[in-house]
Amino acid sequence: ADALLDQGHIVHILDDLSTGRSENVPPAAPLHAFDIRSHEAAALMEREPFDVLVHHAAQMDVRASVADPSFDADVNVRGFLNLAEAGRKNGLKKILFASTGGAIYGEPDYTPQDEDHPVRPLSPYGITKLCTEKYLYFYQQQHGIDYVALRYANVYGPRQNPHGEAGVVAIFTQRMLKGDQPIINGDGKQTRDYVFVGDVVQANLAALDYDASGVFNVGTGTETNVNELFHTIRDLTGADIPEEHGEAKPGEQQRSVLSYARSKQALGWSPQVDVGEGLARTVDWFKEQEERQEVEDPE
Repeated sequence: ADALLDQGHIVHILDDLSTGRSENVPPAAPLHAFDIRSHEAAALMEREPFDVLVHHAAQMDVRASVADPSFDADVNVRGFLNLAEAGRKNGLKKILFASTGGAIYGEPDYTPQDEDHPVRPLSPYGITKLCTEKYLYFYQQQHGIDYVALRYANVYGPRQNPHGEAGVVAIFTQRMLKGDQPIINGDGKQTRDYVFVGDVVQANLAALDYDASGVFNVGTGTETNVNELFHTIRDLTGADIPEEHGEAKPGEQQRSVLSYARSKQALGWSPQVDVGEGLARTVDWFKEQEERQEVEDPE
């Protein structure tokens, strides 16, 4: 939202604040605190002449999707359709969609995984993201609404909510800064492709300017395992905390790493921030938040 405003766009925020925080909303962007499944959200899409829907709203907890597939589908599929249908009736021209890289592809047949890799989602969350991509194709073919689906790797960085299962960087960082013990699931050798949020913003801006439709990975092509992540964050925070492992999570994917070759060729996008620099920026931001909190609440 900040980047879009900087480019001179008129931006509205739709967020029920179930995980988001109102202080992250730019003052220049009106906040509409509606559930994306609601009549109010649909009415907003019908009332305002939006050209583009940048759709990042989701039930994004993989384990929660396994526990309650119906709720996951209700938010991620019906919620999307609620907005898309309302937008279609009022001249919506384009949709940018936050899809998922790791959860759509499943365990890799080859690495890095490109957009032609077989899609084998192992969670309802991954299934709903793939389903939405198919709906995007439908809306483009039937109604002429262009789309770009960005298949994100593991996004991390400043402002990340540490109170969820997806944000391991935020969780480790906040716990170490407080002197609490983070727990590594299993042997910690499972790998992910960690992409910095600032690079993801640039991918969205490139997708906004793209004059066609398509699906693109947004990743770095580099694998980092959880043990490496732990040690890097521990060094950056200066925490004196041992490496501690817990039970492995059933069904957890062991490897995920994305090719960004298509994004580079078609969108002119490539990651600029490596994981070392990105983690340093992230830890610095969390440190600033801790210091600010201590000033505001010295007790």
